[in-house]
Amino acid sequence: DNFGGRTLLDLLIQSFPIPPTEGNPSKDTAIMIKNITGQKPPQCQAQQPSNVPVPTHEIMATKKDITLGILDASFDSLFVMTEQCIIEMVNQTSCEMFGWTEEEFIGQNIRMIMPKHVASRHDSYVARYLETGIKKMMGTQREVTAQRKDGSTFPCVLGLSQCKNSGLICGFIRNLSSEKEAESKYFEKQTQLYSKEIQLKQKNSETKEIMNALVKNQSMVMGILDASFHSLFVIDENCIIQMVNKKSCEDFGWTKEEFLGENINMIMPPDVAANHDQYMKNYLSTGVKKMIGTQREVTARRKDGSTFPCVLGLSETRNFGLYCGFIRDLTAEKKAASEMRAKTNELVRNESIVLGILNASS
Repeated sequence: DNFGGRTLLDLLIQSFPIPPTEGNPSKDTAIMIKNITGQKPPQCQAQQPSNVPVPTHEIMATKKDITLGILDASFDSLFVMTEQCIIEMVNQTSCEMFGWTEEEFIGQNIRMIMPKHVASRHDSYVARYLETGIKKMMGTQREVTAQRKDGSTFPCVLGLSQCKNSGLICGFIRNLSSEKEAESKYFEKQTQLYSKEIQLKQKNSETKEIMNALVKNQSMVMGILDASFHSLFVIDENCIIQMVNKKSCEDFGWTKEEFLGENINMIMPPDVAANHDQYMKNYLSTGVKKMIGTQREVTARRKDGSTFPCVLGLSETRNFGLYCGFIRDLTAEKKAASEMRAKTNELVRNESIVLGILNASS
């Protein structure tokens, strides 16, 4: 249409915030323009359809808060960094494990959590991977040493993966200190026994055959269990499963499609499942937390009906009516503990034999 020698067009204009990136740290806005001249009212004024969805900062912030709430419930430390090794995101466990606050982490190089001899070469490792595409650590889990804010170090398992199409690298870290301590105690006990064996050999050569038998009967020290990520379940206030991860499917035997929309009591033994919904109702009506915010050993049930011991950590995502649970399978640890007790009992019996021989030869 022409008005006064000019062509008037009705336009629909929408703006979208663009998050800052490595190459463009500024906060920009994208603008989309659509010609809707055919919808022009008689007075030649543009009218925007009321049903056009417009994304808002509130929706984006809500999704981010839910994601951070789930990650903060993890047993493991989480670090998300750029390809330049700059930390973009951490979870609460990272702050508790390393001693820095979230504000102190963000914007710093990830090498801040590494011993000096590793930190000095780390950026070149990442640069070599980006240049060659050869994966050495990416997609694997490996035992390394990490450093806290106070300078102390601890053994840990590091799992690395690259976030698709984002240019970000994600790392989960599990502290191995308690497992190493148990291993050290076993070594100490074994060393004491070996020391007594040497004393016995020096005191009486006739006991050589006995000592050889003791050595043959002793088992090698157990290796550290392979690190693994944990099963994740997100449920609503009605105990309906809203989200699971791949490890949940591997540990329990159901597919993701079979999990979603079902009651979380499907992974519980019948005697616990029968009362679980009531536990949730009691919490919602009283606000008294018994399991939420804690970690507790429980029993879980697989699709085939078999059960296994596990540690359940529960957390509530604020203001969203969602509850996040991380489940760590204790089957291997329980088996290891049983074997360790058996080995310790064997060491005690062997020690008694050695002491008896030493006393007899005095």
